[in-house]
Amino acid sequence: MAVDYAVIVVYLAGMLAMGWWGMRRARSKSEFLVAGRRLGPAMYSGTMAAIVLGGASTIGGVGLGYQYGLSGAWMVVTIGLGLLALSVFFSARIARLKVYTVSEMLDLRYGGRAGVISGVVMWAYTLMLAVTSTIAYATIFDVLFDMNRTVAIVLGGAIVVAYSTLGGMWSITLTDMVQFVVKTIGVLLLLLPIAVVKAGGFSGMKAKLPTSYFDPLGIGGETIFTYVLIYTFGMLIGQDIWQRVFTARSDKVARLGGTVAGTYCLVYAVAGAVIGTAAKVMYPKLPSADAAFATIVKDELPVGVRGLVLAAALAAVMSTSSGALIACATVANNDIWSRLRGMRASPGAQGDGSDGSDDRDGSDNRDGSDDRDEVRGNRAFILAMGVLVICIAIALNNVVEALTVAYNLLVGGLLVPILGGLLWKRGTVQGALTAVTVGGLVVLGLMWRYGALANEPIYYGLLASLVSYVVVSLASKPTDAAVLAHWRDRLAGREEGSGEVSGSAGEVPGSEPETAPAQS
Repeated sequence: MAVDYAVIVVYLAGMLAMGWWGMRRARSKSEFLVAGRRLGPAMYSGTMAAIVLGGASTIGGVGLGYQYGLSGAWMVVTIGLGLLALSVFFSARIARLKVYTVSEMLDLRYGGRAGVISGVVMWAYTLMLAVTSTIAYATIFDVLFDMNRTVAIVLGGAIVVAYSTLGGMWSITLTDMVQFVVKTIGVLLLLLPIAVVKAGGFSGMKAKLPTSYFDPLGIGGETIFTYVLIYTFGMLIGQDIWQRVFTARSDKVARLGGTVAGTYCLVYAVAGAVIGTAAKVMYPKLPSADAAFATIVKDELPVGVRGLVLAAALAAVMSTSSGALIACATVANNDIWSRLRGMRASPGAQGDGSDGSDDRDGSDNRDGSDDRDEVRGNRAFILAMGVLVICIAIALNNVVEALTVAYNLLVGGLLVPILGGLLWKRGTVQGALTAVTVGGLVVLGLMWRYGALANEPIYYGLLASLVSYVVVSLASKPTDAAVLAHWRDRLAGREEGSGEVSGSAGEVPGSEPETAPAQS
């Protein structure tokens, strides 16, 4: 195991070194939170794929393959479909808004007053996403070092908190690219073919397993539908995903890079299900389906390769954990703390460039004291949220229920106001606030009645949110024309009162063909 240990240690040391390097780049709010909005297609697609394919997609995806066969790919497939839908239909408009959070988008669209309540819901979601990712370190370090659960969580969490706090999104972007490469090599190029060969090839697997393992719908239509509601729609509105869209150099990069990342997710989904199916052939009586990944890695892979594949699992967890952590800290600082202290600008001006160059690449005021204060403040929030995440992860045992609660609140409360704001001009702030409140309360009530893992909360919560949004919006006064005009200008990539946006690394906002419908 000495070689495997060396691989892991070198990998972890590299993550910390990139955090230190990223600290030298992150000298403004824009650089720290959205990497200066300067990522090109290759970096963007790699980091986007890294953040959405976490421990649940890797270890959990293999576990679903072990339990259901090829249809176990559906969970990760729905994640990929959500990323494709976001990239093709919404990413260009989102990137042109030049904001930092989903709540800032809601304030722009509805004319204020939607930010705090939506920020609280989004903060709860990103917090629990970071917690569940952090808990996964216990599984990986137990396989590697037979380490105590608490020590494993503290060690893995501390490394992510360290490089995220040092360099913000620049550090996370660099580490995510390495993690993307490690996952591709470890899972797709090494573990997948080795597992299939060890299981006797596809013919051998078919001979030893029930036919249901090769039925693409074997997991069940209701389960697939629930995955679509939770994961596909969750990809459309999560702060952790939007914050990566904000890093794109242009709307073309956001669309193309996201499409590549979504396609990669579909391939990764099938690979995980096949590995799990192969593990079922080799180890038919494992005590838990989630143990399939660790078992096949420990028992079937040669020295060195085993270390690289375990590094791939660690990379999957770290990429999601760091992305959720910076999203949680950004929402806590920008959407909750600053607003409650009354330090924000007026809603119509949020993120419109009136506070300097923060909303673009930060180059115009990189050495200013305001930028340094912003970076220090956001760095402090990442550190504080990181400590909170580690503490909750140590105390929490039921990971699946915690993550389900987070996704149910996110989709049940925020999906309708966000997509309604992007697609329906008659939607109002009263309708949005009612939808968030009613959807969230219905989800919580039905989870208490039927249990956190039941399907009813998300079904009826989403329906209640939609109905209340439409009814209250139609019953209330339409959104002010000036607010909608400013919203259309932002969607088109223009700054109201300041002309075209400049200094965004070569992007020419408003030059894309799709800006015409946005202005009509």
